[in-house]
Amino acid sequence: MNNNWKRTFAIIWSGQFFSILTSSLVNFAIIIWLSLQTGSAEMLAWAAIAAMLPQSIIGPFTGALIDRGNRKLVMMLADTFIALCTLLLAILFWLDVAELWHIFALLALRSVGSAFHMPAMQASVPLLAPTDQLTRIAGINQIIASVSQIAGPALGAMLITIWDIEYVLIFDVAGALLAVTSLFFVHIPNPEKQNELERDILKEMKEGAMVVLRNRGLSFVFLYSTLVVFFIVPISVLFPLMTLDYFNGTEFQAGIIEAIWSVGALVGGAIMGVKVYKVNRVGLINWMHLLLGVAFLLSGLLSPTGFVWFAVLTGLSGITGAVYNSAFTGLIQTKIESTALGRVFSMYYTIALIPSMLGLIGIGFIADTIGLNNSFIISGIIIMIIGIVAFNTKSAMKLDKTHS
Repeated sequence: MNNNWKRTFAIIWSGQFFSILTSSLVNFAIIIWLSLQTGSAEMLAWAAIAAMLPQSIIGPFTGALIDRGNRKLVMMLADTFIALCTLLLAILFWLDVAELWHIFALLALRSVGSAFHMPAMQASVPLLAPTDQLTRIAGINQIIASVSQIAGPALGAMLITIWDIEYVLIFDVAGALLAVTSLFFVHIPNPEKQNELERDILKEMKEGAMVVLRNRGLSFVFLYSTLVVFFIVPISVLFPLMTLDYFNGTEFQAGIIEAIWSVGALVGGAIMGVKVYKVNRVGLINWMHLLLGVAFLLSGLLSPTGFVWFAVLTGLSGITGAVYNSAFTGLIQTKIESTALGRVFSMYYTIALIPSMLGLIGIGFIADTIGLNNSFIISGIIIMIIGIVAFNTKSAMKLDKTHS
């Protein structure tokens, strides 16, 4: 494999950057629109669930389809589908016939498109780049996502105050079409088909799960990561409330905290993207779990006057999340055969999203019952325990010994 992979990724990243940026922009604009129209926090929670539920349901099916099909075509069709759905909603707003359920339908349909696009993209990376560059590439992907998450909400908030929402939605259409256009200029090979005679999608889904389950160490990495996600996602939605209610902060300070997490993720992505590190990635994942647990624990132990330290710990949390994501993605891409990567990534997204939705449903009640800061403390302690247990799981720690 020669250095042409760098040119290929430069083209892909240019299209993906605008697509992710405009998606972040429009998602935030939709949140503002829903807030202004309904004034309901519960409605925002259900909107978040609508954006995750379809992907979690169809994820295992899409993985099997990705592994048996043309991955480049899958990504192009997924982005085109998202663009058409967003364009349809923009037309409904322009005709002044859009209703609340149209917003939920759009979020759900975008989730369907993401269920195809994200695993197809992750499964394509090992076919394009040298194995020793995969974790670095995951870090650069994290940089792109972080920059988009910082700039997108700011642009979305600005544009929704200048233009009506139908015009803001067009940015997402343009971003998706740019991503599709960029893919026209690259060649993405497909893995060799192993058995063309029998194509049983349920059997292929089972085989995808067995690829992970047969590897004891990898199974534990998946298990611990899923457990950590279960405690991260519900806590992540409490950051604004923690700022406003516990630290008696302002709406501006709540926005600063959201931005600081993204800046931390940008730093973490830059750390992983700047060079290739010869480290045990399972150990790195476990260290990130421990550091994140410590950050959550200390955040909960702060006094109501400790907002500045809360901001510092939030930045640390963003860094650990980005380093974890890069290490985990690179690990999976090197330990799983390319013919099964679509199914494995789809399965992971499904496994990660389901507890996230359960947490979103229950976290409000839990925080009201035991207190915001105690929610951080308990989650932090549990995440630290998971990290300690993971360090003492020999089969998992041996998984990436050759990389260190």
